[in-house]
Amino acid sequence: MRTLAVKAVGWARSFPVSRGVRAARQWTAEHLASLPWGDSATDTAHSVLVSVSELVTNAHLHAAGTAHLVLTWDGSCLHVSVADSDPRLPEPREPDADADTGATSGRGLGIVTVLADSWDIHACHGGKAITACFRPRRAGPHAGPPGNARPS
Repeated sequence: MRTLAVKAVGWARSFPVSRGVRAARQWTAEHLASLPWGDSATDTAHSVLVSVSELVTNAHLHAAGTAHLVLTWDGSCLHVSVADSDPRLPEPREPDADADTGATSGRGLGIVTVLADSWDIHACHGGKAITACFRPRRAGPHAGPPGNARPS
């Protein structure tokens, strides 16, 4: 019988509104530096940091409380999960839905959709968690676009 060995490393931290999004982004950057990506995946690292900013901002705005951030590296994908206490699951908006109103918010999940290889939302512990997957790509013109696929 063949055994399957799964090795993963992860980090978790809570960010109350008083700590701000900047603290979450800085904490994430510190952990990204420890991954075996080196300088070859700078575009992916930037995508992770922008997505962390968007997801933690959403948690602070909509749940009006603490954002729980978990990073898990499984050797091929960095899973970025942000959980909050708001049980309402967000609905992604159409890209042009706010074009005529001049809205300055409501684009966070659209940004994550473009930057992440995949993402999903699920209810958990009376709230919800949004998890995005990022696969490192080498920087440059031959890196290829992210998959932008959202699992069903």
